[in-house]
Amino acid sequence: MSGPVRLAIAGAGSRGWVYAQYAAEHPERARVVAVAEPRPAYRQRLAARHGIAAKWVFADWQEMAAARPEADAVVIATQDAMHVDPARQFAGLGYHLLLEKPMAPDEEGCQAIHAAVKAAGVLCAVCHVMRYTNYTRQLKALLDADAVGEIVSVQHLEPVGYWHQAHSFVRGNWRNERESSPMLLAKSCHDLDWLSYLIGRPCIRVSSFGSLQHFRPECRPAAAGGATRCLECAYEPHCPYSARKIYLGRVARGQTGWPVDVLAPVVDAETVTEALRVGPYGRCVYACDNDVVDHQVVNLEYAGGTTAAFTMTAFTRARDRETHIFGTRGEIYGDGTTIQRFDFLTDELQTVDTRESVPAGLGGHGGGDWGLMECFVRAVAEGRPDVLLSGVDESLQTHRIVFAAERARRSGAIVWL
Repeated sequence: MSGPVRLAIAGAGSRGWVYAQYAAEHPERARVVAVAEPRPAYRQRLAARHGIAAKWVFADWQEMAAARPEADAVVIATQDAMHVDPARQFAGLGYHLLLEKPMAPDEEGCQAIHAAVKAAGVLCAVCHVMRYTNYTRQLKALLDADAVGEIVSVQHLEPVGYWHQAHSFVRGNWRNERESSPMLLAKSCHDLDWLSYLIGRPCIRVSSFGSLQHFRPECRPAAAGGATRCLECAYEPHCPYSARKIYLGRVARGQTGWPVDVLAPVVDAETVTEALRVGPYGRCVYACDNDVVDHQVVNLEYAGGTTAAFTMTAFTRARDRETHIFGTRGEIYGDGTTIQRFDFLTDELQTVDTRESVPAGLGGHGGGDWGLMECFVRAVAEGRPDVLLSGVDESLQTHRIVFAAERARRSGAIVWL
């Protein structure tokens, strides 16, 4: 392909904006030529950022599909429950796809997307960004070089963070399974996918336990009285989940990006205060319509007997994931930035710093956003599906592990894949 890869963006929220930023950083490699987004302010913001002609700016993805923009690929960054139809239609029109995770809220939807992509013969990368970080690249290389011998077991922690849970999974778009998907799918399909990638063997059975323990009406502090919004609550100064603290505190410190920019397209104290007064992010965390779990454990067994224990919990300071890998010849601990490898033969400890410089707008997920876009744009430009680490075949298999784990949690049974 000559010239930059042409991208159409379906969904101009946080994720669509981030992926589009790659084109702003590298206009010689990629260019955003169309956008579809129902919210006018977010639609116009992305259109202005990339100089998109008015005729290629749409209020919804159906309009964009009907107009057939002159693009090579479509970035599908709509809400979780709105992936199947655009993925099938744009694949059928011959566009390559960058599909935000999860593929779909249920296994049937994932299979439908997989079938559509295969039938159309287009490239499709699912945004399992953890596979694309320098940290993962170096960790995977160590494991493939037999740095710990045979992997026997893994412990993996996703410390969601108290305020992130409150923002995304109590007040936000992923709070309610009927409107989005289970917590394990919305947040942690990354992690179960990543474990399969590192271990390199098929998962054969899972068990799981978890619940919504804290963010419920009966856990509301008595001092909060009947207040349903933080701006009206006498207990608010003492509440770690205070919306005033989480959002206006960031604005006061000059932080105007995520998560504050989810509340208003133009961020300042006035617009954010108004959003807290009338919008969903100003609600008391004990008075929302949330039902997704706030903690969950998953135990996994892989072919050959390797086991993994995964913990997702809201009740942490927000930080990178932490992983212990136990092998027959060594042990590895990683925290998303640093890898420590202990060798049983030499009793030596090796430390690897995996930090790398990436553009600020694409530094999310430890540089995984940047790494994903680098690989996707290259795959489209060169017709190289082998460049993609997270195609639909791999993603369908790891999504099935998530669905099996949810069945195990709800039934209390061990579920075989």
